[in-house]
Amino acid sequence: MKRPKLKKASKRLTCHKRYKIQKKIREHHRKVRKEAKKRGRKKPKKDPGVPSAAPFKEELLREAEQRKQRLEELKQKQKLNRQKEHEKKRKLEAKKNAAKIKEKAEGKESSGKSKAKTNKPLDKNSKKSFCRELKKVIEASDVVLEVLDARDPMGCRCPQLEQAVTCSGGDKKLLLVLNKIDLVPKENLEKWLNYLKKELPTVAFKSATLMKDRTMQEQFTKRRARVDLSRTTECFGSKCLLKLLQEHGKTQNKAIQVGVVGFPNVGKSSIINSLKGVRACNVGVARGVTKSMQIVHIDKQTKMLDSPSIIADPSNNALALALRSIIDTEESGSADVLEGVDAILNHCSKQQVMMHYSIPDFRNTEEFLTLLAQKRGMLKKGGVPDIENIAKLLLCDWTGAKISYHSQPPGSQRPPPYLTEDKIAEMQECFNLKTLEEENNNTVQALKYPSPASSIIFQSAGMANGTIEEHRVIEVASEWENLETSKEGEEEEEEDFTESDDDQDDVEEEKDVKEESKVQVTRKAKLGKQQTSPTNSEKQIAESEHSNSLSFSLDKTADEDDAYDFNTDYV
Repeated sequence: MKRPKLKKASKRLTCHKRYKIQKKIREHHRKVRKEAKKRGRKKPKKDPGVPSAAPFKEELLREAEQRKQRLEELKQKQKLNRQKEHEKKRKLEAKKNAAKIKEKAEGKESSGKSKAKTNKPLDKNSKKSFCRELKKVIEASDVVLEVLDARDPMGCRCPQLEQAVTCSGGDKKLLLVLNKIDLVPKENLEKWLNYLKKELPTVAFKSATLMKDRTMQEQFTKRRARVDLSRTTECFGSKCLLKLLQEHGKTQNKAIQVGVVGFPNVGKSSIINSLKGVRACNVGVARGVTKSMQIVHIDKQTKMLDSPSIIADPSNNALALALRSIIDTEESGSADVLEGVDAILNHCSKQQVMMHYSIPDFRNTEEFLTLLAQKRGMLKKGGVPDIENIAKLLLCDWTGAKISYHSQPPGSQRPPPYLTEDKIAEMQECFNLKTLEEENNNTVQALKYPSPASSIIFQSAGMANGTIEEHRVIEVASEWENLETSKEGEEEEEEDFTESDDDQDDVEEEKDVKEESKVQVTRKAKLGKQQTSPTNSEKQIAESEHSNSLSFSLDKTADEDDAYDFNTDYV
C-alpha cells in the first residue's frame, strides 16, 4: 500500500505557463484601452444660455434671476413655518406636563396639610434631615469634638454650634480638633495651637488616609529596616485624644458618648476611622457623604457619634459658601462654581498661585481657568477649554487634602461673646492641659511639614455662620419655592403672548405668498400680449400655469427652474 501524501500539492508553475498568463493579461489591458479611445469620454452638456442675437436678452435674464430669488425666499418662509409649528407643539406639550405636575403638587400639599401633625420621614439628602441628625448628635453626646481644617481654622468654626453646646447646660464639653496639620508649615501650626488653646482645649491631629502620604517621615528600627507610617492604620494625635476622652470618662464614672461635628470635608469620619483603626465610616472627596448619625464603639467606655455636616448659612460671603457649603459640584450651576473659584483666587497671593500651578500671568478668573484647562488637557470639541469642569476640579482640590495653604491667626485674642471667662474655665475643667500640651508637642515634632515658600498664603474670611435649627432651613426653602412658582407664572404669560404673535405672523406670511403668486400671473400675461402669434397663446397659458405650480413646489432644484425654454418664447 502506498503511503498517503501528508504534504499539500505545491502551487508553483512552470516559467512557460506563467509568462503565457502574463502575456494574455497585457493583451486584455491593451484591448480595453483601445475600446475606451474609440468611445471617447462623455462630457456633461453645458447650458447654452440665452443667445446674444435673441431680443429682450437682458429682460429674460433678469426674470430668470428674479424667479430664482422668489423660489429661495419661498423655501425659507416655508422652513420657518415648519419650525414655528414644531415650537407650538413643544410649547403645548410643555404646558400639559406643567399642568400635570401642578395637579400632583396640589394633591401632595392637600395631603400634607391633612397629615401635618404626623412626622413624615424626610429625604436623607435634604438640608432639614441634616439639621435634625446634627441636633440628635449634639443632644446625645457628652463631649463634642468640633473638627477644624488646620489650613483655615477660623473659617471652620461655627459660632451657632459652639453657642448651642456651651449654653446647653449640664456637663457637656467642647473640644477643638485641628485636623490636616501635615498640610501647613510648622510655625503656622504652632501659632494656631497657641491661639486656640486660650479659648478651648485643642488637639493636633493627622488622620490616617487611604492613599500613601509623602509628608510622613520614615522611621528606622534596630535592624535598619524601613517602617512605612503612611498606612491606613497609622495616624498622629490619636493617642492624645483617646487619653483625654478616657480621663474624662473616669471622672464621670460612666461610658461617654463623643459627637464629632464640623463643616464638610474637614475630616470627621476619617478621625473616627483613625481612632478605631478600621474603616468604620464612609469617607470620600465629595461633600456630604455622611447623611445620618452613625455610632462607632471605640472601647467599653467610649462611643463615637458621626454626624452629617453643618449647613452653611446663605448669608455667608462667597468664600465661605465655596469652601464650607454642602454643594454637589456635579449638579451645581456653573455660575456658583465660577463665583466660588473667583472668591478663592481673590483671597490668595496671585504669584504663589501662578507658581503652584506653573501658569503665566492672568487678568481674571476665566483666563486663569482657560490656561489651567489647556495645561491639563481638559478640552471640549474643537479644542475649546472646559472651564466648568476645571472649576469643579479646582474646588475639590481646595476642600480636599491636595493643596497646601495656610492662614494667619488674628493679631489680638478676642473670644466670641458666648465664651466668657467662666465658660472657658468650665470647658477646661476636667482635662489635664499640661499633658495635652506635651502630647501636642510630640505630634508636632513627629511630622514632616511643607516649607512656608511652597504653601500658599490665604486670607481667612473669619467664622462661618451655620444653620442648626430646622425651622430656619424650612423658611429658606419656602422662599425659594415661592420664587420658582412666581417665575413659572410669568413664563406662562410670556408663552401666551408669543403664541398670539406667532399666529399673526403666520397670517401675514400666507397673504404675502398669495400676493406673489398673483404678481407672477400678471407678468406672464403681459408677455403673452407682446407675442401676437395664435399658436403661441396656448403655450403661454400652459407656461403661466406651470409658473404658478413652480412657485409653490419645493421639490425641484433651482437649476431646473432657471433653464429657459426657447421653443416657446423665441421664434
